[in-house]
Amino acid sequence: MAKKVLKGGALLAPVPAVMVSVGDEKEKNILTVAWCGTVATAPPKTYISVRPSRHSYEIIRRTGEFVINLVPASLAKTADYCGIYTGAKVDKFEKCRLTPMPCEGVSAPAIAECPVSIACRVSQIIPMGTHDMFLADVISVEADDELFDEKGALHLEKAALCAYVHGAYFKLGAQIGTFGFSAAKKKKKRGNTNHGKSKN
Repeated sequence: MAKKVLKGGALLAPVPAVMVSVGDEKEKNILTVAWCGTVATAPPKTYISVRPSRHSYEIIRRTGEFVINLVPASLAKTADYCGIYTGAKVDKFEKCRLTPMPCEGVSAPAIAECPVSIACRVSQIIPMGTHDMFLADVISVEADDELFDEKGALHLEKAALCAYVHGAYFKLGAQIGTFGFSAAKKKKKRGNTNHGKSKN
């Protein structure tokens, strides 16, 4: 299949569109970022990349904390708003009717309307060009009760999350597999238990 060569750019997709809540008792804000991901599982580490010109940038530098809130498709428009308007001019919690709530282990608030909130503490700030990367330790994770089954297993598919693809938001679709399904052994079909014996 023919391919067209493009200039090098940040074209990874899909990526999570997350609302990052920051602040403390002094001030609080929400910014939306798509440059966010997992760095390590043990110890659990994550990152967000933020332009130094963003209002929340200095708040994160000052407090050393932030909360990554996963965005359900129902809040895609809200996430978009929080990514366009600056917290220097508008209280996004009030404007978007979002509820700040305490988050275990950090002073930054979580967003109550989001199904999952990940509390983070900055361990390193790495200049990367247009953005600075806030490398962080995951302090705690809080998830809605309704995402757990009777055995206590977490089912994130119930959160109806959205993703960001090259300037557009998409609701996640149907499950097409699970981790390891490509190597899973097929179950043998049960054959005829009569072993060829006549029923007569």
